[in-house]
Amino acid sequence: MTRLPRITGREIIGALRKAGFEVARIKGSHHYLRHRDGRGTVVPIHAGETMGPGLLAAILRDCELERDEFIALL
Repeated sequence: MTRLPRITGREIIGALRKAGFEVARIKGSHHYLRHRDGRGTVVPIHAGETMGPGLLAAILRDCELERDEFIALL
């Protein structure tokens, strides 16, 4: 199994946009993303901080993306 990279929230949003997700709304530092088929997730954007592996895994689980699929979108 491929290890998840240490990336920022903005990089995650960029990759998810390539997968068809759009920012539905923003509340504070939390960006709510939705896909046309109903999948959705929340990505926190904190300047200069990388996302922890547990939170990134939860985001991928919400989006129903495999690790390798996500890494290919980066």
